[in-house]
Amino acid sequence: MTARWAAPGRVNLIGEHVDYQDGLVLPFALPFATTATVTRRPGSEVVVTSRGEAARFDVDSEPGDVEGWAAYVAGVVWAMRDAGVSIPGLQVEVTSDVPVGAGLSSSAALECAVAAAVDDELDLGMTPQRLAALARRAENTYVGAPTGAMDQLASMLSTPGHALLIDCRDLSTRAIPLDLASAGLRLLVVDTHATHALLGSEYADRRRTCEGAAAALGLPSLRDATAAQVAGIADAGQRRRAQHVVSEIARVREVTSILDVGRPAGIGAFLTASHESLRDDFEVSCEELDVAVEAALSAGALGARMTGGGFGGSAIVLVRAEGVVAVTDRVQTSYARRGWDPADIVALQPSQGAHRVSCRAPRPQVDDPALI
Repeated sequence: MTARWAAPGRVNLIGEHVDYQDGLVLPFALPFATTATVTRRPGSEVVVTSRGEAARFDVDSEPGDVEGWAAYVAGVVWAMRDAGVSIPGLQVEVTSDVPVGAGLSSSAALECAVAAAVDDELDLGMTPQRLAALARRAENTYVGAPTGAMDQLASMLSTPGHALLIDCRDLSTRAIPLDLASAGLRLLVVDTHATHALLGSEYADRRRTCEGAAAALGLPSLRDATAAQVAGIADAGQRRRAQHVVSEIARVREVTSILDVGRPAGIGAFLTASHESLRDDFEVSCEELDVAVEAALSAGALGARMTGGGFGGSAIVLVRAEGVVAVTDRVQTSYARRGWDPADIVALQPSQGAHRVSCRAPRPQVDDPALI
């Protein structure tokens, strides 16, 4: 038997850096996906292949045993085994067109595709929510990235034509209509190609500061804070971070209300306000992101903001269909003036979450004698 599953990357429409403070987030799935093909094999070894590279590890691997891209696969196997699942030897083939390093959650796409395919191959019958939780544990504990619940839930549960409202306190979800095409709108994703080597430590620092702000207010999380309470925080750094979290959660609620009544053009100003807050209060933007947002707005975009963890990656731009060319040209011209490489700009619609992909009978791997 062979199981093949695809899981998408995601764009967060709004609700940035609030998931680890029990906030509300509104991501949707990309048409870009990672596909994992999983087949049982003899023994207790997992063999993973991707783009001509191969990695091997035992099903009993522990955090720290596997590094690099294969750690995300090993983390899923570890999380399932730690949850009581008996994992046999596996052959895992991975393909992907999710851009890496663009803030579009390529890691969650990989984890969710592998988790869903292993679940199918072993006939475990886990719910999508359970698979998302195991994929998140793989990233948090095995890989060591302290991310929230958004990425894996969005990858597993999203539906076409909708964003996914996630309450990060109780992990409840609701599909929110996001039919941009019918409204004559396009959502552009601008991959700046900018990266930041300290992203992991910067992310952890922001998270610790938010936790400190909540503790200063005597609250379990900033989800429970009001703007008035935040204004009274003595530490300036904690106050700015908390201001972003509280205002961003409020923006998610406003955007959700607007989309619920079918007026997607009305969300633009909230996207821009989100970027300003991330830039000024949370301080996770960068020059490439700011230039992309400013250029898009100057060319007539309805709203724009950075998306993802920050310090690089991608921005999103809401624009009327007839304005796509003007916005694209303005962004590329602004980049060229600074001597930067062109950004990758593509218009996307909300797409399908994790799903089974039909596959034929398993094929032996000629580079692995055990399978011939």
